[in-house]
Amino acid sequence: MKALFLWFLAAIASVPTFAAVTVTSPANGAAVTSPFALSASASSCSSQPIVSMGYSFDNSSANTFFTGAAVATQVAGPVGTHVLHVKSWGNQGASCVTNVTITVNAAPKAASASTTAGTTDVTVSSPASGATVTSPFALSASGTLCQGQHISAFGYSFDNSATTTIVNGQTVSAQVTGAAGSHTLHIKSWGPNNAACVTDLPLTIATGAPAATTSGPVIPANAIADKAIQNLPNWTQAFDTGITTGGASSSGVQSLVPTPAVSGSARKFVTSYANYGGERYWVHFDADTAATNFVYDTWIYLATPMNDIANVEMDMNQVMSNGQTVIYGFQCDGWSQTWDYTVNTGTATNFSDRWLHSNQTCNPQAWTPNTWHHVQISYSRDNSGNVTYKSVWLDGKQQDLNITAYSSFALGWGSSLITNLQIDGMTALPGGATVYLDNLTVYRW
Repeated sequence: MKALFLWFLAAIASVPTFAAVTVTSPANGAAVTSPFALSASASSCSSQPIVSMGYSFDNSSANTFFTGAAVATQVAGPVGTHVLHVKSWGNQGASCVTNVTITVNAAPKAASASTTAGTTDVTVSSPASGATVTSPFALSASGTLCQGQHISAFGYSFDNSATTTIVNGQTVSAQVTGAAGSHTLHIKSWGPNNAACVTDLPLTIATGAPAATTSGPVIPANAIADKAIQNLPNWTQAFDTGITTGGASSSGVQSLVPTPAVSGSARKFVTSYANYGGERYWVHFDADTAATNFVYDTWIYLATPMNDIANVEMDMNQVMSNGQTVIYGFQCDGWSQTWDYTVNTGTATNFSDRWLHSNQTCNPQAWTPNTWHHVQISYSRDNSGNVTYKSVWLDGKQQDLNITAYSSFALGWGSSLITNLQIDGMTALPGGATVYLDNLTVYRW
């Protein structure tokens, strides 16, 4: 487990390591068209055996990972000059990188699969041409030949977007998210000798709504509601330095997106982690030293793949009138498969924060992927900083907690209400998760 608040005490620093990643293709300074072939390998990193490799562009914190000491794949990139970071990781957390400068030129428009010279046998099973779907929708396509060449990769993009999602192999089966409206979905395939084919599929994405919640907490009419907190502009993120696993690391990036969304504006959190690291995202949304009752209410969406998400943590911090901070720490724990809460087993000035398991079950691995889930948490406090966790609702199903725990800390903060979302990894190898948050509301009275 991890500390809940030590993140604000430490600066984030990166320690360079020096070992070569051999990049066979593309060459440094090369001009390429998207997608281009990436071929690289590494024998060791800081004297550690290689367990995985990956790449990223420019200043992006989003890494694409591959297990093993070599990578050979097709990479899609936007037009322009970029730095491609080709990376490797050792079995004890060491990381190494070789930077390759490339220029991505616009590729000529690929010929339609139905008119391409040579044999092309791409079949799109789903969705049907002209279909009306809801986001996310299932894409299924397969084929063995493109212009007479054996297919090495598939991909897809929308309309005039320069961004193509690439899947290696002769099939693609994916859940695709898209904005509501009429679109052209381009299903693409490539052969090893520059063959390129595309099937253009018109479709309409309808606005989908999550299932209605059947029950929830009672909120008095005089409660103050901070609504749509996910839309606030001052969200930030950092690695949780309280995680004590050796070599733990994480990075994250977040942004507002129109889909998938309940309200039409959700916040997307893309997290990369290794050695069981976790990334915390937080925002200051108000200040109230007097409120003693709260309901945390949000919709949350775990996108595939989600098989290495360990914990989904949803916290709130409140500075009381005495200057001490109450930490309402709460998480769905995939390790113990319980709802967990935080407790200070020390004093406000000599604190010792811990996670304790409740007797109510929760496992993020059991949440339906690519689906909006409604989470509501009810808790209160007294003037001494004792927190009573009353109940939690997941998709309308009530689970009673009725647990009281001391959770006050003398941190020296100014008056503030802060909410955190943290995603922790369940893997020693590099992994990642994409999570969406919508209609985030905190009620207080």
